Formats: sequence, C-alpha cells, structure tokens
Amino acid sequence: MLDKIFSKKFKGDGIIWMVFFLLCIISIVEVYSASSVLTYKSGNYWSPMIKHAGLLLVGVFCMVVVMNVKCKYFKIVTPFMLAFALFTLVWVLLAGHSTNGAQRWISLVGIQFQPSEIAKGALILAVAQILSAMQTERGADKRAFKYILWVCACIVPLIMLENLSTAVLVSAVIVMMMFIGRVPLTQIGKLLGLAMLGLAFLLATIMIVGNDTEEKDPKMAMTEAAAEAEIEKPSGLDKLFHRADTWKSRIDKFLNSKEVAPNEFDLDKDAQVAHANIAIASSNIVGKGPGNSVERDFLSQAFSDFIYAIIIEEMGIIGAVVVCLLYIILLFRTATIANRCENIFPALLIMGLALLLVTQAMFNMLVAVGLVPVTGQPLPLISKGGTSTIINCVYMGAILSVSYSAKKKDEPETDTSGGNARLAVSRA
Repeated sequence: MLDKIFSKKFKGDGIIWMVFFLLCIISIVEVYSASSVLTYKSGNYWSPMIKHAGLLLVGVFCMVVVMNVKCKYFKIVTPFMLAFALFTLVWVLLAGHSTNGAQRWISLVGIQFQPSEIAKGALILAVAQILSAMQTERGADKRAFKYILWVCACIVPLIMLENLSTAVLVSAVIVMMMFIGRVPLTQIGKLLGLAMLGLAFLLATIMIVGNDTEEKDPKMAMTEAAAEAEIEKPSGLDKLFHRADTWKSRIDKFLNSKEVAPNEFDLDKDAQVAHANIAIASSNIVGKGPGNSVERDFLSQAFSDFIYAIIIEEMGIIGAVVVCLLYIILLFRTATIANRCENIFPALLIMGLALLLVTQAMFNMLVAVGLVPVTGQPLPLISKGGTSTIINCVYMGAILSVSYSAKKKDEPETDTSGGNARLAVSRA
C-alpha cells in the first residue's frame, strides 16, 4: 500500500524512497544531537544541523536530477568519470589538503571534496559495464576478469595510499560484483588467494615500517601534522608509508585482547573506543532518548565515524536494529529490482551501488561496537559529511532511475535460455 502511494507521488521504487527518507530523518535528528562540539565552536546551537540539512537538500536535488536520467545514459559517463577520478586521485596525493595526517581533500572551483568518493562510483560503473558487455550463455567471458583488474590497478592503489579502509571496501564490493556477474569461480578464487597474500604482505610491512604511537585527539593531530609539514615534507618511501604509524596503532589496539579494569583504562590513549563503549553500555538497552546523549561531548567524531554509538546510546537496541534493518531492506529491495531488469548493465550497476552503501554501513557499525579496527568510514546517509552525503544521494538517484526506467522482463520467471536475461545472484 505505502509502496503504491510513494510510487504515484515520486518516480522510482516506493520502498527505496521510504528507506531514504527514514535514513535522512534519523540523520538530521542524530547529527543535531551529536554535534555538541561543533555547536560549542560555532557558538550557534542550530548551525551544525542547518548546515547538514542544507547538504541533504543539495543531495536530494542531485538525486532527483540523476533519477531523471535514463539508465542507458550512465554508460556514456563511465570513461569521463574514470579519467576524472584518476586525475583527482593523483592531484590529492601531490597537493591535497591534509586532515588528521591524511591527504584526502582537494578544492575545485571553490568546492572541497574527496576524490576517493568519486573513484568508488567510477569503479562500480566501469565494472558493471565490463561485465554486462562480456556476458555469454555460460557466464562472463574470461577476458572480463583481466579488464576489471586493469581498471582496478589504476584506481585502487591510489586510494589505498591515503585511505586503506576505502580501498579494502571498494575491492570487496568489486569481488562481489564479479560473483554476481558470473565471473568464473576459478578466477575469483585465484584473486582471493592473491589478495590474502597481498594483505598479509601489507600487514607485515605496516608492522615493520610503522611505529605504534598513541593516536592523539584529532585537533592535536592536525596541529602537530601541520607543524611537522612546515619542518619537513615527506618524500619517497616516507611519503608512501606515512600512514603506517596510524594503521599499526589501530591494528595493535584491536589485537590487544587483554582485559583492562575500568578504573585502569586510559581514556586519553583510547578515547574513541572507550567513549563509544561507554555510550553503548550506558544505553541500558532502551536508550536515554533522543538528544540525551552524554558521550557526544567526549567522543571525537560523534557526528560522523561513531554516530552509530550515539544512536545506540539514545535509542537503545531497538534504534540500532531499526537502522541496521533499513540498510538490509535497501539491499534486498535493490536485488529485487535488479532481478526484474532485462539487461545486465542496470542490474549490475544498482547491485554494486547498493553493496557499496550497505557494506560501508556494516563497516561503520562494526567499528562502533568494537568488532573491527577503527577505519574512519562514515555511516552512509546518516553521518554528517559533505562529499559523501551528496554522492551517496547520487547513488540512490541511480538506483531509483533503474527502478523505473530500466527495461523489465516480460515474465517474472527466470529465462534459462539466455545469459543476458538473468543474474546469477546465487551459485546454487
């Protein structure tokens, strides 16, 4: 019923619209609640929420524009997006703005953004196009695997130098897309084997090269990083491994399973993890209610990387489950839409975008509850952000575009006579 009402008022799938609106409402409420530090800095209690709501409005505008572009035209922008992503990723490495010791931002025409956010979408587009163009009755042509690796080899290493977690995230999504796109399992297996070896080598390099220094408060880290930059600019291997200290510190903290008594816990050394744990533990299952968080005043990036901990503190287990379910509904609804598509490209495109959003959300939630090391990944469509908020809205616009403009199968049953008429969502 609600699906039909939304479908009449808005183009595209009604359930996707409902999930989007609910995530935006949660975002505005929780960013407003979690932005006490920003409120103190600006001297205006409403300023952080107004700015975030403004960004969401810009994102909704961009989403509506993309939603009204027919999905067949997305192929045209793929080479331009890849070229732009490659150019900006090189630019950010050479002359990017540093935040917390990582050069992730550049300014173009007065707009500051993270090139890695553009690169993620460009890779999803490219992989979807390669897989759709090289489908046969028996699955993807073996050459598709080689082409995908070449595209990824140009983009992923550039992302990894400044943002390892984003590189791992997008790589995992591409592997899932290859599985869905029926790339031979032997090729995927070999890739995963090499990836495990590469990951082991990377971790060994980080543990050897990096120094396990205590992660400082972001404001202090930014000040000290700027002071060090004035003294000496990193070059060569120093430039290549300048994030190794941070990575090693996070890995060591995560692997250190020694139990520490609450009165002996060093809140200065492990401030983010400690205050996130306190926020979750003090929720008392039912939560303290919207706007009643205490740990937002002590938790760095409470409005971004650790907003899920604030959601649990205020809304309890029910709020945490609801947020998680919204992302799961988004993924399964997108899979349903993809299964109805007659052509492979739009189906693979929206599955890649949905997997990107949901996998990032899972990363963020697992970090907040202490199940994986701190990664710095925001919660899509909920965390306060600039580039990420707008681009995530664009991804939602692409999903909605496919939901109403992509050519659909005449029959709901799977056509087993042609490889282009179906996706192998499972290998059963």
